Amino acid sequence: MDFSEEQIRRYARHIILPEVGGVGQARLLSSKVLVIGAGGLGSPAILYLAAAGVGTIGVVDDDEVDLSNLQRQVLHTTSRIGTPKVESAAQAVADINPDVRLVAHHTRLEPGNALDIIGGYDIVADGSDNFATRFLVNDACFFAGKPLVSAAILRFDGQLATYKPRQGGPCYRCLFREPPPPGQIPTCSEAGVLGAIAGTMGALQATEVLKELLGVGESMAGWLLIYDALSTAFRKVRVKPDPACPLCGAEPTITDLSAHGSTADVCG
Repeated sequence: MDFSEEQIRRYARHIILPEVGGVGQARLLSSKVLVIGAGGLGSPAILYLAAAGVGTIGVVDDDEVDLSNLQRQVLHTTSRIGTPKVESAAQAVADINPDVRLVAHHTRLEPGNALDIIGGYDIVADGSDNFATRFLVNDACFFAGKPLVSAAILRFDGQLATYKPRQGGPCYRCLFREPPPPGQIPTCSEAGVLGAIAGTMGALQATEVLKELLGVGESMAGWLLIYDALSTAFRKVRVKPDPACPLCGAEPTITDLSAHGSTADVCG
């Protein structure tokens, strides 16, 4: 790929990295990443992926910008309250990098559209804030054969993992077999979340997506990263594939997305 003078200047700090170089930057520009949720996690992830020059970023979100979002969802602004989040995301990305095309999926991810949407991308970053969506995204990525980088936040804590069960790693269901009963685990709107935690985990999520696209470093597949902001502690826990997993195990009982019901908002 021949870079313009402007692109050479824009991506100079990438290009001088031996692990990236011109070849790696060209790979990013031709890559397609799907982000589930333009909320707390999706905001920093989208911003950093756009700044990095990921050529196509798809964003799935059916919500509108609300005043209560702005404490952590740095993609949006006060002037865009009431605007669909995918439109707000498109404006932010256009301001950051004209090389990047944002594809707005102003819809809720459902069993009927998940495979069609996910199938058009190289990798998925899940920033949803509810278990119904997380399980749906995990299952759809498995069936579509797409790597998944998943993050979650609550109060002062964060988690991050990469799932590549088609390459021998575990899937989300290897850790959590089924969604917890409704009401057992509070949402961010019920329990609260420190806004900056979203930035920490969303930036880490973007980093792992870029590593997967570039094929550099050690993949987070097979690991769960746990962050405790109050003690400023990170902990990595080894996670192995579960042979009895109902999705990716030896005798799967989940063979399509028909068991999934409706999902909730994915704003984070």
